[in-house]
Amino acid sequence: MIPIRSIVVSAVLLSEIEGELKILLMKRVKGNFWCHVAGKVEDGETASQAILREIKEETAIQVQHLFSADYLEQFYEPSLNVIEVIPAFVGFCQPGQAVCLNHEHTAYQWCSLSEAKTLAVFSNQRRLYDFVWDNFAVQSPLELLRII
Repeated sequence: MIPIRSIVVSAVLLSEIEGELKILLMKRVKGNFWCHVAGKVEDGETASQAILREIKEETAIQVQHLFSADYLEQFYEPSLNVIEVIPAFVGFCQPGQAVCLNHEHTAYQWCSLSEAKTLAVFSNQRRLYDFVWDNFAVQSPLELLRII
């Protein structure tokens, strides 16, 4: 048996940078790879409360709008023998959004979709970025998915 667990949330942050919509990627200290915001849900938190806290902790950003991405990241974690299921969110930031990283990251970059997909090491990341771009950049997001 392989257990399924869902204790982590993630968010793709978008901002207009120099007139173009971009995706925020950060380089993690642990693993030394580029990623979007993610973190564990703490006791008593909802998924959306957890991702807003994680965004603020990791980047010092207060998003203008938060949406459920209507997308679940999923992968097998061999070290724990679990299937991880991670609800994804999309955060819209103010144009020219400044970023202040915490100790979990060494660098950040606002990326075009193609740049983000080039930096992403995991295929699930690339699929998420395509999905977010198609449903939140190319098209206007559904109001039903709006959290704030």
